[in-house]
Amino acid sequence: MRSLHALTVTQATVPDNAESPWRAAAAPRRLALVRVLSLDQLGQVLSSLGTDDPRVVASGNFAAPQAVLDVLDSTVERFRLCLLNAQPGIPDRDGITLETVFVGDGMRKSPRLRYVPCRLSLAPLLHGTTLRPDVVVVHTSMPRDGTVSLGIEVNVMPAAIEAARMAGGTVIAQANARMPYTFGDAVLPVDELDYLVEVDEPLASPVSVPIDDVSQSIGDRVASRVLDGSSLQMGIGAVPDATLHALTGRTGLRIWSEMFSDGVLALERAGALDPGWPLVASFLFGSPELYEWVDRNPRVRMLRTERTNEPAAISRNPRVVSVNTAIQVDLFAQANASRIHNKIYSGFGGQTDFIVGALHSQQGQAIIALRSWHRKAHVSTIVPLIDEPLTSFQHSAVITENGVAEIWGNSQTDQAEQLIENCAHPDVREELWEEAQALGLTAG
Repeated sequence: MRSLHALTVTQATVPDNAESPWRAAAAPRRLALVRVLSLDQLGQVLSSLGTDDPRVVASGNFAAPQAVLDVLDSTVERFRLCLLNAQPGIPDRDGITLETVFVGDGMRKSPRLRYVPCRLSLAPLLHGTTLRPDVVVVHTSMPRDGTVSLGIEVNVMPAAIEAARMAGGTVIAQANARMPYTFGDAVLPVDELDYLVEVDEPLASPVSVPIDDVSQSIGDRVASRVLDGSSLQMGIGAVPDATLHALTGRTGLRIWSEMFSDGVLALERAGALDPGWPLVASFLFGSPELYEWVDRNPRVRMLRTERTNEPAAISRNPRVVSVNTAIQVDLFAQANASRIHNKIYSGFGGQTDFIVGALHSQQGQAIIALRSWHRKAHVSTIVPLIDEPLTSFQHSAVITENGVAEIWGNSQTDQAEQLIENCAHPDVREELWEEAQALGLTAG
């Protein structure tokens, strides 16, 4: 076991092009002593936390600090683990309570899941109230000029760090030589950390989803509504990727999104992005090529979630086109994107934030894009009336491979008619008309 050593910081420097909540703390300051530990030494620290059933808030999505979480799992008998969109491989056993406001594959089937409903823009507030952390574990870049970067996962982590600091909690960084150094709210002075563990591990990437004919058809229909100079928000998957690839002929496009992935690279190569405007997101994940592109890229601005997802901030962007998906859309144009058979599948995420922001943007649009037929369940995604809790409603349009239903500004009968005739699978249209009549959604 190597001995404990220290990283001395004389000044926490934030790059000039970074907007950071830590900027006020970045002036010349006291010398800081950040303890750099081996994983064995970290185990000793974690085993002596002195808190029964501590809450640990960690970087989520594809940035989970796996090495530190593995040590935590092996040394602490009981704890609560809170992270967003957790991927497989996180600790999950008796003695661990999994907490989240957005469920990922790593938590979805766990009997120990504790889901907390919350729109993503408000999730940071939970860490100062009902989800206050005892320990925060962030996955960062290696130290640089007295700082580390939160890299590809800013999200709620600045709020979690602030809450831990106010409550006397512990902040641990898993500093990875492979983590990109990104700017904005990602930049964190090293002396905000208590402990730092160094690793050199590849970052996880999502499995690539091929763009099939149905996805391409939906993507083309969405792309046809995007004007030059639009501001884009869309997630990951075949339909968003198909949409972005169909936009390579546009000019002056901007990215203001809770996340982005490899689709933006196609826009960048085609010269479709506004070169004078930063790409704004709160987290990202994708290929190693994407991670290399964002590393120290001054055009990429990673902001905390309460900034990227604030509806008022979203609305100030021109021509926002928000593209989200759903599990079901009913004849009242209500969307369920969160639950299947009365069980939580994901959560609100940023869908509600961006729908409101887009609708208040000048020439903005909030689009729900989905297949008309669920490939695995073999059922229509356009249904008479959703019997699950709703995720969102009052969209601009609903788009499937069959066509477009214009929702905004139309009567409920016109909305239902367009959903049936333009979006629903042909095999279920007759049945949907019968249901529409029973629901009072037909003229006359």
